[in-house]
Amino acid sequence: MNLQETVLMQLRDLILRGEFEPGQRLAEQQLAERLGASRTPVRAALATLEQECLVQINDSGGYLVRQFTPREVADAIAVRGHLEGMAARLVAEHGVSRSLQLDLQACLDEGDRLLAVNPLTMESYAAYAAMNDRFHNLILEASGNSALQRAVSLNDRLPFAPASAMLPMQSTLAQDHEWMSYAHRQHHMLFDALKAGEGTRAQALAVEHTEVAQMNMRMALERRAESERVMPGIRLVVGR
Repeated sequence: MNLQETVLMQLRDLILRGEFEPGQRLAEQQLAERLGASRTPVRAALATLEQECLVQINDSGGYLVRQFTPREVADAIAVRGHLEGMAARLVAEHGVSRSLQLDLQACLDEGDRLLAVNPLTMESYAAYAAMNDRFHNLILEASGNSALQRAVSLNDRLPFAPASAMLPMQSTLAQDHEWMSYAHRQHHMLFDALKAGEGTRAQALAVEHTEVAQMNMRMALERRAESERVMPGIRLVVGR
């Protein structure tokens, strides 16, 4: 990556990790000093983040950290579900290659192994998140639709929209493990639908799968103090 891309990635990460308060003014010079860069790449990064809806322009032409409503987050998660549903339908209709079957089965086996332990450790959560991202990415890549892949990539830049963003990592409550186990059973059902070439069923399962993320977001907002310790970016979501 060049300097401008590096600054953009770092600044986006800082915002999504909750390093700034919602509505906080982002001064170019202070950001440049913090990131060890000049103001030019910082200015370009802020302009890009404004297009991604992570920051907004105030009346004086400066930039503020944007705050999100729970409805906006829920909408972004729903959009991902419909996009991934389309990807799943395409994969089922095209046919699942032997290599894709093996890769998806490896993800399922890894998830089964991790969820066999209760309660999960933070290391297990991280390993499950990596597996979950791989499972979803394998299906998206196998769809062969580059426009669809770009749409998912753009949507994933919004807070809590990516596939693993709303895994229930905010506590060790028993219901968190139950929700993850339920979500992983959906992975198994989706895999079966893909292998069987059931495009409509695969699409419906992928859409339904995002309801787990919706539920986790609602639970995180109900347990804000607890959630912020693990997901400080939840502070960007204002209201209930």
